[in-house]
Amino acid sequence: MINCCPDNPQDTLTVSQPDTTSVCQRNIIADVTFYDSTNIITKIESVSLNRFPFIFVEKNKQINSMARASLVKHLRDGQNLPSKPLHADWIIGIILISALLYSIIRTKSTNALPPVTRFFIFRGISEPSSRESSSMFYWQSTILNLISFLIIGLFTFCTAFYFDIIPSRINGIIFWVISFGSVVSAVTLRHIVCIVAGNASGEKEIFREYLVDVYQFYQFSALLLFLTIILMSYTVLLPVGVGIISGGVVLGVMYLIRVLRLMIIFINRNISIFYLILYLCGLEILPVLILIKYFSGLV
Repeated sequence: MINCCPDNPQDTLTVSQPDTTSVCQRNIIADVTFYDSTNIITKIESVSLNRFPFIFVEKNKQINSMARASLVKHLRDGQNLPSKPLHADWIIGIILISALLYSIIRTKSTNALPPVTRFFIFRGISEPSSRESSSMFYWQSTILNLISFLIIGLFTFCTAFYFDIIPSRINGIIFWVISFGSVVSAVTLRHIVCIVAGNASGEKEIFREYLVDVYQFYQFSALLLFLTIILMSYTVLLPVGVGIISGGVVLGVMYLIRVLRLMIIFINRNISIFYLILYLCGLEILPVLILIKYFSGLV
C-alpha cells in the first residue's frame, strides 16, 4: 500500500496492491482452461467414482471374478497329454514311401494279387514255377522285399514302444533303423541257411521252393501290417494296443501257413518226416523260441 501525502490533505492518493496469490489445483482437462461454472466440460471439480461408467465396469469385474472363482472351484488337477510318437514325421515318411512303392508295383505289374490268393489257399506247391529262383529277384519282388523290411521294422518299433522296452538312450528312428537291419539280417541268414541245407542234403529244389515261400511270407505279412499301422496310428478305429495284438496274430497265422506249406512240400517230395522234424526244430522253432524268451525277459 502506498500513501502519498501532498500539501493539501484533501488530495491524498491511496494505492492498494495485495501481496497474496490465488492458487488452485491443476485442471485435469488442459493446462489452461477458462473457467466457466455454467459449462459442464470446462467445469473444474474432482472426479467422482460413483457414476455410470465406473460403476458399470466395476460391476462387470465382480461378475467375471465370481464366475472364474466358481469355475476354478470345480476344476481338478490336470495331467500332461501323452506323447504320440507314432505320429512322428519320420514314420509318415516311411508310410508314404511304402505306399508310393506299392502304387508303382501295382501300376507296372498286373499280376500282383494272384500270388496272394495262391499262397493262402496252398496252391502252386511243387509246381516248376515255384522253384525258379529268378522269381525272387526280379525288380517287383526286390521292391516288395524292401517294403516288407521297412514295414516289419516299423511294426517292431511300434511294438517295442507299446511295451516300453526301448532304451531311453536310443531315439525312435535309431531303434527303427536297428529293427530294419535286424529284419534284413534275419532274412539274409534264412536265405543262406536254405541254400546250405539244400546243397548239403542234395535237395536244392525243395529248399529253393521253400525259400520262395519265405519271401512271400514277409511280403504278404508286411502288406497286412501296413494297413494295421495306418489304422492304429492315424485313425480311431483301431487303438494301439488292439493294433499290436492284431499284428502279432497276423504274423502268427502267416508263420503257421509258411510251416504248413513246408510240410506239404516235404510230403509231396516223399521226404522223410524225420528230416522234416529235424529241420523244423533246428531252423524254425528254435529261433522263434529264442526270440520269445528274449522279448519276454524285456517286458
